[in-house]
Amino acid sequence: MTDQTLSVEDNDAVADLIREALARRRITRQYLADQAKISLSTLEKALSGQRPFTLASIVRLEAALGITLRRPSPAKQAAAARHAGIAPEDLGSYARPAVSWIEGDYATVRPSFSNPDSIYAYRTSIAWHEEKSHLVFRESERIDAAFTQDGSVSIPHQSGYIYLITNKLGQYRFIIISRPTIAGEMFGILTTLQSGRGMNLMPVATPIIYVPVKALGGDPSFGRIDKNHPAHAKYRTFVTRALEEPFALLIAR
Repeated sequence: MTDQTLSVEDNDAVADLIREALARRRITRQYLADQAKISLSTLEKALSGQRPFTLASIVRLEAALGITLRRPSPAKQAAAARHAGIAPEDLGSYARPAVSWIEGDYATVRPSFSNPDSIYAYRTSIAWHEEKSHLVFRESERIDAAFTQDGSVSIPHQSGYIYLITNKLGQYRFIIISRPTIAGEMFGILTTLQSGRGMNLMPVATPIIYVPVKALGGDPSFGRIDKNHPAHAKYRTFVTRALEEPFALLIAR
């Protein structure tokens, strides 16, 4: 263990921390070497990159400076992030308190794939998953229960959009939605596969809207909402708004 050395990247990071500590405390390299009980030559060569720090020398330098010089392993970093309630970097590195506004149940509304005059509606729940340390979504109350989806929620700061991602054995289903309106509704696009004849599947994209269940009186209608259904007019309004307002751009040329 005492002979184990650092990678070039880690060695440079440790050297930077030591130089910063020396400048901040206004102590000499000789003084630090004496306090850490290592030779000045060893310290000089490690700081210049001629010879990497060993774990033994780092432990002594940490004791002399009273600071931690070693970076935690990726596994420890991930564990610390989970403990702190931070999502993984590939999902946006968001903190739980910063995204608590999106947690809850939504009536999910989109045009029916099989009947253009009908609306398809089901429930989507978004909640924080403690073990995974990020938001997840799960659908329910679908009339085609076999196609019920669940997955991860990505909220990057850069784009300003929210991504609901399903990955089942490499097969993706992808939803991009806007940040909520004042009423809490989120509008966007679903990209998925439509069941065709026999075993055929066809890529399809459609507008999709998430409406807070509480905004619908807490008892929304789910399933295929045909023209004569009492909720059809209201749901159609959401679809029309998704198409007419600049939540997403659908290009057909």
